[in-house]
Amino acid sequence: MHLIALLIGLVIERFATRFFHWRRMRWLETMIDGGFRQAERLGNWPAIIPVIVLAVLLVLPVAAIMFSLGETLQGFTYLILAVFVLLFSIGPKDIGEEVDDYCRALESEDEEQIHRAAKAIIEGDVPTDARERIARVEEAVCVQANNRLFAVVFWFVVLGAVMGYIGPLAAWSYRVTDLIRRRAVFNAARNEEAESNCERIRDAAELVHGLLAWVPARLTALGYATAGHADDAIAALRAPTENRDASLSENSEHLLARVGVAALALQDRPDESIKERGIRGARAANMLVFRLLLIFAVIIAAMTLYGLTR
Repeated sequence: MHLIALLIGLVIERFATRFFHWRRMRWLETMIDGGFRQAERLGNWPAIIPVIVLAVLLVLPVAAIMFSLGETLQGFTYLILAVFVLLFSIGPKDIGEEVDDYCRALESEDEEQIHRAAKAIIEGDVPTDARERIARVEEAVCVQANNRLFAVVFWFVVLGAVMGYIGPLAAWSYRVTDLIRRRAVFNAARNEEAESNCERIRDAAELVHGLLAWVPARLTALGYATAGHADDAIAALRAPTENRDASLSENSEHLLARVGVAALALQDRPDESIKERGIRGARAANMLVFRLLLIFAVIIAAMTLYGLTR
């Protein structure tokens, strides 16, 4: 049942994504900030403890609903709840929609719109050099696809196979740790005067999220090699380039960016403008993500059929 819920959720998310802007859940930021304030009062505690407690508190209401209502209507309620939780777990923004916005901005040649659209994809500083920006956007698409989609699917499937109810909760737990990490990074950048407290909470939030993202990131990188140019991607996958000074999350992101761009295997064309190169690269990266999603969907469908015939 949970695999059927996953297929339904992926179809709805893919074709009706523009209707789900409300799933960005900005209202949770107030709750997360409140948790951070409580964590700052526990200065003698390891920061990872309040971060985990905050994540558990945000997951508990969803768990209570799933376990109390999931068995009603012969499991049909579970199907609806699982799809609903999955739609909130994926995202919070659709990478394909953001790529379309970025390409439209490039076509308009409006530097302010280009910068805004690129920043939404990169989720960080945008290079001023046009070619560096193009490269960063292509890398970011490959990274964000795992963070927003493939890692959620991974935890939904893996723990859902153990127990159906756990799949949606695992997907939501991953999204919660990502929301906490994003907010912690934002607060650390904004509150430089409270450097010590904000930084230790940020580091703890990145560690928790990095642990959950480690396995999915490597499976997604392998998937890029399957969905794209295999030879270059596998060579990039094997390259021993992990930085000891980088965090767990950063190493996973570097791997995804390196392998994803290698799987694209894009070559510059002599008669191509910067604008055309940027559009081609962004759309190629988005198409790589879509091909991998189709591969995932086929595998999930096969697992569903096998499960129904056992």
